Amino acid sequence: MKSDVVYLKLPQSAQVVNRKIFLQDVAEIYTADTEAQKKIGKTVLYTVDGDKNQKLIFSVMKLIQTIQKEYPDIEIVNIGESDFIVEYKMPLAPKKGMEYAKLAVLSLIVFIGAAFTIMTFNTDVSVGEVFDNIYYLVTGTKKNSGSILEVSYSVGILIGILGFYNHFKGEKLHEDPTPIHIEMRNYEEEMNKAIIKDADREGKTLKQ
Repeated sequence: MKSDVVYLKLPQSAQVVNRKIFLQDVAEIYTADTEAQKKIGKTVLYTVDGDKNQKLIFSVMKLIQTIQKEYPDIEIVNIGESDFIVEYKMPLAPKKGMEYAKLAVLSLIVFIGAAFTIMTFNTDVSVGEVFDNIYYLVTGTKKNSGSILEVSYSVGILIGILGFYNHFKGEKLHEDPTPIHIEMRNYEEEMNKAIIKDADREGKTLKQ
């Protein structure tokens, strides 16, 4: 090899659809010798058994041993995770009908849940009475039906939801991640850490 140093950058989790897991599927690999880099990337790390989706937990030691079988004298530097998850998902033909049905059910649940939350909040803080008092203070007369206040409030909720989810007609309103996006990433990261720790505690981490 032109260089005796190989750099690995391992993610916290990776997803594969092939039974044969290659090093390039789970790690970014760099060395000055481009031919060796390609060869290392094509090295088989693990072959998945069984006919079901699986989550496998690997130690970086597994990768180091696999690489050093071919190149016993090189130095390996890991600048990523020490343990990581590889999620194997069996390749299945997409079922558009099922996907649309799931989307419809999920949308209905979210719509009903959001509507219920808004109504209970409005009832709890007596938004209707607040609007009546504001209308009376401004106009000097009591309000007998809906007014511009209710319309503006409803439109404001809609704009707020669109801004919160950062989407409108399939396009992002801005590049910054939304609060819900951040919370989902935090949840994913904490879940991965828990899976890795449980696997290590139970001796299921693949180290050799």
